[in-house]
Amino acid sequence: MFVQIQQIAREAGDMILNAHNAPTHQKEGHFNFVTDTDVAVQEYLKKELLALMPEAKFFAEEQENESLTDAPTFVVDPIDGTLNFMRGRNMSAISIGLLEKKRPILGVIYQPYADEMYTAALGGGAFCNGKPIHVADTPFENAMIAIGTSPYDAELAKKTMKAAGQFLLQAGDLRRTGSAAVDFADLACGRADVFFELRLRPWDVAAGALIVTEAGGEFYSLGHDTPYFDGPCGILACIPGCKEKAMAILSEVLA
Repeated sequence: MFVQIQQIAREAGDMILNAHNAPTHQKEGHFNFVTDTDVAVQEYLKKELLALMPEAKFFAEEQENESLTDAPTFVVDPIDGTLNFMRGRNMSAISIGLLEKKRPILGVIYQPYADEMYTAALGGGAFCNGKPIHVADTPFENAMIAIGTSPYDAELAKKTMKAAGQFLLQAGDLRRTGSAAVDFADLACGRADVFFELRLRPWDVAAGALIVTEAGGEFYSLGHDTPYFDGPCGILACIPGCKEKAMAILSEVLA
């Protein structure tokens, strides 16, 4: 089944690569958009994934969702990085997580522009295009910090920028891709050392959280004792050696 999910993701990636000037629609929240391609890719993923596993539920960005249950559930973002897709920035990804009992057991992130397929199964390690990957081992003072700005939640802007400023002063440098899935993938394969965002949704994190932890990294849901996939939540993902100082910065900002 895992191989079939990857093939479904690859075919959905082809839909993104072949889409041009897709009609765009405003969603609720600041600078929040959906394109017809987001919807078409999601419908394709829903059809193919549920054909593969009919007993599963489907939880995704571009639909109304019921609360997560303990049942097997595909948690999907059809285009993570819609604004990048709209502006031709070639930095978007498909994110597919399979949860059981509200915990990820499979994760797939496909970045079609780079043809990079990131995968993980619980307890089986993490891979990019079939090759094992592992997080970096970087001291915090040299760490590359990936930042998400939660643009749909304007009330978080000042806290996000305060945290970013502290990371810039105490760590190495900052990067902003505009796609949480890409940031998780970058962390898992050693291109970044810390990724934080003060509010993400389940479809943003379901696959990435597993891929990062299976690559030797750590994942935290801010304000929760254990990883939380039921609703909006701030997150920290990092290499083990950066956890203490990264968490101290975020705890101060959120206090």
